[in-house]
Amino acid sequence: MNLPLDAEVRIRRMAPADLDRVIELEQSLPQAPRWPRSAYAAALNPDAAPRRIALVAEEAGHGAVQGFAVASLLPPQSELETIAVAAGSQRQGVAHRILMAMVEEFKTARVTEVLAEARASNLAALAFYRAQGFAITGHRPRYYADPIEDAVLLELRLA
Repeated sequence: MNLPLDAEVRIRRMAPADLDRVIELEQSLPQAPRWPRSAYAAALNPDAAPRRIALVAEEAGHGAVQGFAVASLLPPQSELETIAVAAGSQRQGVAHRILMAMVEEFKTARVTEVLAEARASNLAALAFYRAQGFAITGHRPRYYADPIEDAVLLELRLA
């Protein structure tokens, strides 16, 4: 399902009922990390350590999840572990909206530094992060498997 260009997007906390769609989205995107269902379920547990924030973007009125993000909280740092948007809804500001909602959550949690990483070949993700104010801070050689590839490390400082 593609998001219409004029659609209103609502960002909210991920719920257990979203897990099937989140996994479906993840599996439809070649660059998305492959997490087991149990990892997403653990991200919803408020008592887990580290604590995580999991958000989804849905088309208002339809409830169809078009994107999601998960971040771990270790104040004053947070790691943006994954952010993904359905192929048909990319380049429409959905990831930006998810990230801005996540930043508000980070500020509430007293996070001042957000870390992220991406495959060196994932030029779209790297361009997105740079456009959002992330700076490249380093590389991890041969970090990813299947295929073996370097990770690019990024950081966003929050005011």
